[in-house]
Amino acid sequence: MTLEDPDAVEANESDRAERVAEFKRAIEAIALVSHDPVPHELLAQLIEQPTALVEQWCDELAREYQADNRGFELVRVAGGVRFQTAADLAPYVERFLLHDQRARLSGAALDTLAIVAYKQPISRAQVAAIRGVDPDGVLRTLQARGYIDEVGRDDGPGQAILFGTTQSFLEKLGLESLDDLPPIAKFIPGPDVVEALEHGLRVTPEIDVTAPGTIAAVAADVPDNEPDDAPADAVDDESSFGEPAAAPVDEEPASDDRDG
Repeated sequence: MTLEDPDAVEANESDRAERVAEFKRAIEAIALVSHDPVPHELLAQLIEQPTALVEQWCDELAREYQADNRGFELVRVAGGVRFQTAADLAPYVERFLLHDQRARLSGAALDTLAIVAYKQPISRAQVAAIRGVDPDGVLRTLQARGYIDEVGRDDGPGQAILFGTTQSFLEKLGLESLDDLPPIAKFIPGPDVVEALEHGLRVTPEIDVTAPGTIAAVAADVPDNEPDDAPADAVDDESSFGEPAAAPVDEEPASDDRDG
């Protein structure tokens, strides 16, 4: 029986450890770029190693992350493995996701949020009365994102749920309290603007051109576009309205000694 060279054994073990470390890093890289769980069989094909070894290495990686108290973990899901955030860090992840979606609120959501902010506590029916549409979907979205929440119930019949803004709403807007909201009067146009808008929205009644005297009445309102210094022959004073003036006729210039 021959004894193996201790140095050779140590070299082989070192080489094997390096290869295993490389395979584990490959598993990490593949799982990191995949949106879906990666089956163990597929990992085995990609790194050209037995499936049993791949499962063993995945379990070892999961234990290493847990021992290091990392913010992520490698978990078995649907016959494969994937990375996910640690469960106890969910509040921080939610806060980040909500912050990322702040600029993605729709116009309807922003309108509804403004109504709740300035009119709180307010019921769903009151929001609907102001906006003129069913606000259920928008209210659920705002509540899921942490901008609003149920703050009580109405004392009236039915005891409708009342909504109000949250502390998270103040944080996202950088406000100390609701008193720091801009005065709503700042967004209300002045009387002159309202009058101008109303004037611009007035509908001019249709004109019945068949009614007696309509054409003459309209013509009387047409401004005279002729300049004040227009030559005398520019307008035929003897032509009546509705009868075009006679077209000029080319003729020989009159002699200077015509009868005066």
